[in-house]
Amino acid sequence: MKDGEERWLDQDAGPVVRPYTITRGRTRVTGEQLDLLATVIAVGPADSSVTAELTPEQSRILDACRRPASVAEVASEVDLPLTVVRILLSDLRKQGLIRVRQPARAAQMPAPSLLREVIQGLKAL
Repeated sequence: MKDGEERWLDQDAGPVVRPYTITRGRTRVTGEQLDLLATVIAVGPADSSVTAELTPEQSRILDACRRPASVAEVASEVDLPLTVVRILLSDLRKQGLIRVRQPARAAQMPAPSLLREVIQGLKAL
């Protein structure tokens, strides 16, 4: 090991890869923003010729999306920073390899009074 190299080496993890290297210098998602609670799921076969061109990080993310998972769950599973995962998910979405379902907003939710009426109706059955 050369002088000064040890500061870039994590004894357990090996060489440190900076997040901006994984995202090729990008710091923002292209297209629609990905909410932390957005649900992502992989679409298409796992052994597609397109997946052969993915980076190792994108492949890990795609594997984590084989079952529906939130953006936060995917980031936790692949052990990458949330910002990096959002950028890579954006790339996968652009390639048509994942589908994203944004969480319902408060304005899209039914009124609490309607929910109470439904509960009361179910209890009356």
